[in-house]
Amino acid sequence: MAKGKQKKSKKKLFIFGGLGLLLIVVIVLVVLSGNKEEIISVQTEDVAMRDITQVVSATGKINPVNAVELRPEVTAEIVELPVEEGTAVKKGQLLIRLKPEIYVARRNRAQASLEAAQAQLKIHQANLDKVKSEYDRMKGMAEKGLASDQELESAKASMLSAEGNYEVQKAQISQAMESLNDAKEELAKTTIYSPMDGVITQLNVELSERVLGSSFSQGTHLMTVADLNQMEARVEVDENDVVLVEVGDTSYVEIDAFGDRKFVGLVSQIGNSAQTTGLGSQDEVVNFEIRIRLLETDERIRPGMSCDSDIETETRLDVISVPIQSVTARSPKPINGGEADQQPNENEEGISNGNGKNKPQEVVFVVDNNEAKMLPVKTGISDDNFIEIIEGLDGTEKVVSGPYRAISKDLTDGAKVMETGGAKKENISSTENE
Repeated sequence: MAKGKQKKSKKKLFIFGGLGLLLIVVIVLVVLSGNKEEIISVQTEDVAMRDITQVVSATGKINPVNAVELRPEVTAEIVELPVEEGTAVKKGQLLIRLKPEIYVARRNRAQASLEAAQAQLKIHQANLDKVKSEYDRMKGMAEKGLASDQELESAKASMLSAEGNYEVQKAQISQAMESLNDAKEELAKTTIYSPMDGVITQLNVELSERVLGSSFSQGTHLMTVADLNQMEARVEVDENDVVLVEVGDTSYVEIDAFGDRKFVGLVSQIGNSAQTTGLGSQDEVVNFEIRIRLLETDERIRPGMSCDSDIETETRLDVISVPIQSVTARSPKPINGGEADQQPNENEEGISNGNGKNKPQEVVFVVDNNEAKMLPVKTGISDDNFIEIIEGLDGTEKVVSGPYRAISKDLTDGAKVMETGGAKKENISSTENE
């Protein structure tokens, strides 16, 4: 019995001794691992000289450069419609004839009024001649003392009255002539001719339909005549990008119906008035219309087709450049006292939340002897993949180009890094969402 108890005591001693030794080993490993410096895996790319073209992208619709909406100026029924949508027309060709009877009657009435006024003028002319003769006779008698002053004044008053009536009638004739001209003009407006060579791209009325003239409102939109030989893309550009665009900039337009084919164009007009959507809400968007004249066209292009455009606003040749994701924003180290916090008052995207004293600056991380060095840089223009470096690099460095989290947050000046090869193209926006 005594030997059994002694064996059990030794067994417990070995067990507890082993557990104690294991605990000591774990503690030592934790301490050692805590003192081990973290190594961050990064992807790198050499700084290189490249040609960079800054591009503003926008979407919109294809429209003719020259298009005319036809609206009647008189109200009447359509009695002749010799064209249909898609018809090619020449300048001066008849497009629509409206029922003219009512306007013919107005012209005839105006003509009759003019003739009556002219006849009345002859009567006033004869009366004026008569009273003038009477006045001259009375004036001669007065000089001989055969007529009194009262009789002379009466004759003079009759003559002046006749002259006044004659002038009034002349004014009525002028008024009648203008009424006749108006009536003729209205009658002429019952026939509508093509203002240009082109194609009927839109026809909104039918034969025998009654249309409203523009004298009452905007008028009925009859049809649109357009020159399809000259087309343009009308795209909407964000207010932040429109300042980069200038008239004459080259643009490449992709029309959805033509697949990957690109049409070359030039910016011909930049809108001055903003087009705002979602006004007063969080979704408010302010755009400006840009018109791009296509230098080449295709007879299959139709007005209203959807398109995408890339406007080349500026090109710089053989400049120092790095991958666009290599540039990030970091707040500078404090100048006076305190610990050198790499990102004071900074959120995950590297934007300062302070009062502006620690304004974020653009930086890149270069790798030297497996160590990351943070260098402030001044950037220029960029394209979809690369950004120009104006100051801060000499072109011989190797910059960190990924992963995005390491560049934007994890890396610090002097951090130990391990290169894992060239950077893969990353979707930065999707990385941010993660």
